[in-house]
Amino acid sequence: MTTTHYPLSTTHYPLPTIHYPLPTIHYFLTAALGLALLAGCGSGDPFKYVQVSGKVTYEDGSLIPIDGMALTFYPQGGALDAKTHPRPGVAAVDPATGEFHSVTSHMPGDGLVSGKYKATLLGGDRMPLPADIVPLEYGDPFKTPLEVDTANQPFELKIRRP
Repeated sequence: MTTTHYPLSTTHYPLPTIHYPLPTIHYFLTAALGLALLAGCGSGDPFKYVQVSGKVTYEDGSLIPIDGMALTFYPQGGALDAKTHPRPGVAAVDPATGEFHSVTSHMPGDGLVSGKYKATLLGGDRMPLPADIVPLEYGDPFKTPLEVDTANQPFELKIRRP
């Protein structure tokens, strides 16, 4: 068996030319699918959100003496159709100031959909607060007297002393 050695120069022995076919429909479809996936990336939520903040205190302006309070905001309208409703929003209350700054409805810190809401005040564990600190009606979305509108900010939520 003999081995043929070719010189490194291609002057006398040109390397074979490789012809690549023109882009086929396969490449076109792959590119189109990739662009469609990128264009479709979004929150998937049909609502626009507004940032809200506020403070929750007793009616006399004093702080509620308990750690770990959370507000839940229940929308009172704003449905796009029979199956598309805004989600409730949740905010943690700072016990040192009674303030809240970050409300989450769909994504962390996104805010609330514009409109009117009923608000409830619960413990951080989503359980009712002790009745000797906050009346039980403030933890029930059907009985709470707390109502807010995103057009009127910051929210000033006043709780009746028990």
